[in-house]
Amino acid sequence: MSGALLVAGTTSDAGKSMLVAGLCRLLARKGIRVAPFKAQNMSNNSAVTVDGGEIGRAQAVQARAAGLAPHTRFNPILLKPGSDRTSQLVVRGQVSDTVRAADYFTHRKRLAAVVADELQRLRAEFDVVLCEGAGSPAEINLRATDLANMGLARAANLPVVVVGDIDRGGLLAHLYGTVAVLDADDQRLVAGFVVNKFRGDPSLLAPGLNQLQQLTGRPTYGVVPYADGLWLDTEDSVSALARRVLGDPQTPHGSQWLRVAAIRLPRISNSTDVEALACEPGVLVRWVAEPAELADADVVVLPGSKATVTDLDWLRRRGLAERIRAHADAGKPVLGVCGGFQMLCRRIDDSVESGTGTTTGLGLLDADIVFAPDKTLRHHESPLHGYEIHHGQLSRCGDDDWRIGATAVGVRRATVFGTHWHGLMDNNDVRREWLSEAATAAGRTGFVVADDVDVPARRDGQLDVMADLLAAHLDIDAVLDLLDSGPPPRPTITTGLTR
Repeated sequence: MSGALLVAGTTSDAGKSMLVAGLCRLLARKGIRVAPFKAQNMSNNSAVTVDGGEIGRAQAVQARAAGLAPHTRFNPILLKPGSDRTSQLVVRGQVSDTVRAADYFTHRKRLAAVVADELQRLRAEFDVVLCEGAGSPAEINLRATDLANMGLARAANLPVVVVGDIDRGGLLAHLYGTVAVLDADDQRLVAGFVVNKFRGDPSLLAPGLNQLQQLTGRPTYGVVPYADGLWLDTEDSVSALARRVLGDPQTPHGSQWLRVAAIRLPRISNSTDVEALACEPGVLVRWVAEPAELADADVVVLPGSKATVTDLDWLRRRGLAERIRAHADAGKPVLGVCGGFQMLCRRIDDSVESGTGTTTGLGLLDADIVFAPDKTLRHHESPLHGYEIHHGQLSRCGDDDWRIGATAVGVRRATVFGTHWHGLMDNNDVRREWLSEAATAAGRTGFVVADDVDVPARRDGQLDVMADLLAAHLDIDAVLDLLDSGPPPRPTITTGLTR
């Protein structure tokens, strides 16, 4: 077997990332050498790679599903939005530039060469390369500069499978419309569809899928059921909605819940850091964006941010800064991770990310931060697992080190904790100890930490769940045939659109 295909989606968060991850795990189980590939990702959820760069977290998860260590070749171009109009451009794992949306087309030729080179190398090394699209291929206003959807498929002659989230409603129109707005040469590459997150009786959907095939000439390769447990490692912040409870809260082992308020920053990064807390029975994690939502919180978490100073200003304008201070003054726990840690300090000197110079922080930690031009990319393996991705550096500290055994992981003052480590709470013993201390400080003496929750195993188990769903509900043979045969002949859909 040899070849590659592209998994595109009708929308962001349609399930592209998880479908690719599940296929990677499924093929790896069969002894097939498979690698993930996302030519261009736009996400502030990233991970550190074994070759010292950073890629989208979803591609790190997909690599894990395939039994591979994360590497920059799996996601050669990463855009990290710092505002509505600018993004940090990361090429082959390293910061290359800060680009404006309006000027991005000027980089296309150079970046297209990078994408083509990395994909060619992967195809030479692996039996199968599973490519993930970005957003939707129907974003025809961006087609001229597209590197991750039909631009990639056209350049490499890849068959394309379009996945859509039926739980949102309107999926049949989404699938039909995605194909219909493409030009004839792009349509030629679209082989068929996958329905994702289906609830109910599949026989009720069948007539619609039959009609969809009559209208488009393309089959539906599978209808994948909705599964409650697939909420870890989200692709980006689309799923981190304010006022939404994270995950599937489990009944407490003790007599009390521990309520965690995670601040939903506008430029949140690595929102996955709070997922480990939400895996614990009796821990209720809610994304919040209003001061009133902190009123009953036992713990406040300030996650990472791609725009630390700007998001700090948002906290103040929103009235959240005052409430966080009041929470800490009452002796209740506050945890800041990466950008959130930097906001907790006294001063932030940032001439790199925001260009604002010196800014006063929340002052809950007696420490100062200075932004450096070079980004710190660090992977921790032993004795604790975690990783760091940040420009801000601790330049002065008058508080105690936050130590886990002999390992310094950050700074603490009483019940205020700050760390640059992402994934720290994935360490089971660290998480249990910290939650016990946090519950005591918050007066939740009836909260009992479970002793059998294994977050890394749960993350890995989620990949097996997705692979099992695909094995049961996807026509795997038909999808694998695409790898050998390439894009099959499919009719062009004629619409009234002017192209």
